[in-house]
Amino acid sequence: MNRLQPRSSNGFTLIELVIVLAVISLLLTIAMPRYFHSVDKSKQTILKSNLASTRDALDKYYSDTGKYPEQLAALVSQKYLRSLPFDPLTESTTTWTIVPPENLEKGGVLDIHSGAPGNGSDGTPYSAW
Repeated sequence: MNRLQPRSSNGFTLIELVIVLAVISLLLTIAMPRYFHSVDKSKQTILKSNLASTRDALDKYYSDTGKYPEQLAALVSQKYLRSLPFDPLTESTTTWTIVPPENLEKGGVLDIHSGAPGNGSDGTPYSAW
């Protein structure tokens, strides 16, 4: 092999691979926290929306019948909701905390709250939403 001939390069050198991996790692450390924060924020938004629509259905049920439903399932069977509300934090439809009215003759479900542990981004517990 002649010293004056350029060396043919068929691959990457080790230093080039290390630099590329370092750049990718840096980009991931910047992007991942933002991704997880946006996922948590979207779950909280969905929870607020589901609570609002369920509370609206409870109010409409009360307006129509003069009492609150005995169970959440009554809202579905009477066509006030298409399906039981989904809690995106617990990933279930069965973890709701049911708040009954003070006068139990008025029914069984006055309000619902999330059964998820922890606090939202505003610092209030999910169970108080």
